[in-house]
Amino acid sequence: MTDPVGAGVRPLNDADLLAHGELVAASGRCPGEDGPTEPIHVRCGRPLFYPVPARDLPVHLRRRAAATGSRYVGALFAFDLDTLPRRKRYAAARFVVTLADSAALAIRLDGDGGALGLSWSPGSVEASSTTALHAVAASRSRPGWLGRLASRSGAARAHVFGIQRNEFGWVYEDPRGTSLVPRAHGTHALLELPSRATRVAGTLDVRVRVAGGHDRYSAGLRESVRFDEPLGPGVAVDGAAVRLCMAVDVAGYSRRGTVGTERIQRDLVDLLSRVRRGAGIPDSAVEPQPQGDGQFTVLPAGIDESSVIPRLVGGLGRQLRALNAGRSAAERLRLRLALHRGLVKPAANGWVGPSAIAVHRILDSTPLREALAAHPAAHFVLGLPDVLFQDVIRDAAEPPLPADFTSVTVELPAKDFLEHAWLHIGPEETA
Repeated sequence: MTDPVGAGVRPLNDADLLAHGELVAASGRCPGEDGPTEPIHVRCGRPLFYPVPARDLPVHLRRRAAATGSRYVGALFAFDLDTLPRRKRYAAARFVVTLADSAALAIRLDGDGGALGLSWSPGSVEASSTTALHAVAASRSRPGWLGRLASRSGAARAHVFGIQRNEFGWVYEDPRGTSLVPRAHGTHALLELPSRATRVAGTLDVRVRVAGGHDRYSAGLRESVRFDEPLGPGVAVDGAAVRLCMAVDVAGYSRRGTVGTERIQRDLVDLLSRVRRGAGIPDSAVEPQPQGDGQFTVLPAGIDESSVIPRLVGGLGRQLRALNAGRSAAERLRLRLALHRGLVKPAANGWVGPSAIAVHRILDSTPLREALAAHPAAHFVLGLPDVLFQDVIRDAAEPPLPADFTSVTVELPAKDFLEHAWLHIGPEETA
């Protein structure tokens, strides 16, 4: 696909892609043509959802949230259309979202960034509303998406429909077919969800009208595209909260050369991002703290640890096994992982709180280092405190199970640190 209409707008990349489908004319033929219609391809992005706290809502919605317990989330949608053959133009494009939960509603629909509270200057996006600030933070995991909301001089503007309904959408119209309808689309919505909601599911549908010469025809997806995305458990809080802390360190990092350490850093950042997403933690919900040969992340408040921890541990094993496949022993990425939970808060130069310190004490402890050295085929070792073992692992119904752990003592007299912890050896590379 060629560059979409709109200077500087990037086509969707594979990491952001939900589905790649075909739009075909309902009759299978274009009026005035003898042969079948050539399909138009459409690329639908994975919807991006981010929580909007009650304090950022208009007064009437704050009152409604207090009365009903409803959750409010921002939603970014994106899709790309094919370039059409010469002399054919898009006369209209219609993008429809249908939420699976009939109690979920679209409260506000934005066709461009100005309505959301965004403005553009060379190389930057500025936010003039708190919701826009959250949109900017959420979009860091989807580079270029907010650029799709920038006003386009002379382009067709979106008409919206479906306010206060679970089926809603945007229509771009240019009846004259003069190339005003963009091929790279981006839209924003404010959604109201039931208090119980932990995911957003539904379908996306795309319809277009094409004009060219004496021909006019409509086309659409053969089937709607389904999506099912987890919600971020919460937005960053200004005060203290009980959170799960995760620290990771690469074994043998200092023995690698510059090229090797650069590769390790790239692999580590990408791998941990995929592991967190697989556990239901979107990139927009965390701000990992890079540490060269490691990474420290405070996960969002309110997560279900009984679900998140097994998915983190299992996902780490699978991702490392895939990453290390075919690599020599010297090239493999091997990790120490530590988890801890406690009261932490953001400060001027990072997170503060006992668990933010304790997780690194476990990570750097002798039991974890010796375990990784004693099991050279293991992809990782995990250490966690007794409180997490008792709360999450002891009654676990899915791996890692209690029998997979060994009791250890983490003692650092120089740091005045002593803690009862548990050690788990991750999956080992088979010959």
